[in-house]
Amino acid sequence: MDGFVAQVLQRRANHATFALERVEASERPDLHDRFGVDTLPTLIVIRDNRVHGRLANPDGCAAIERFLAPWLH
Repeated sequence: MDGFVAQVLQRRANHATFALERVEASERPDLHDRFGVDTLPTLIVIRDNRVHGRLANPDGCAAIERFLAPWLH
């Protein structure tokens, strides 16, 4: 999924808009519980310490771009 997200951000010139953090379930189960992640991979947009969007198991760049559209330039 990292590659798909990078492609979307590059294509839309949003490199600096997002800080991407990859959280491994085995290393931080507390965060997975806190944010209610039960499907991997899951993309979550957090802004002002609140979850603003969640996309579980995206199927490519188009799905990610649609999901991120409200935050893309």
